Amino acid sequence: MPTYITLASWTDQGIRNVKESPARLDAVKEMFRSTGAELKQFYLVTGQHDMVVVSEAPDDTTIAKVALAIGAQGAVRTMTLRAFTEDEYRKIIADLP
Repeated sequence: MPTYITLASWTDQGIRNVKESPARLDAVKEMFRSTGAELKQFYLVTGQHDMVVVSEAPDDTTIAKVALAIGAQGAVRTMTLRAFTEDEYRKIIADLP
């Protein structure tokens, strides 16, 4: 399955209710599972973003649905990036004209 990296930042609503964040994370993990995707790793980070998630999903449409559903809840804003493994990277480079 394709790998995705999501950078997430709390909204004003999300940081006001930060103590509810672990329960929201559990709900998000279940949301991933229900769509056939998997949240592989979660990190609380410092810097421009508050959280980083590494996930796998069957396709871009699935991860887009998950990201939209999470954003609609109002606690975080996300930016999701398609990540390529080293093997995928090597194949992409090898296939260049």
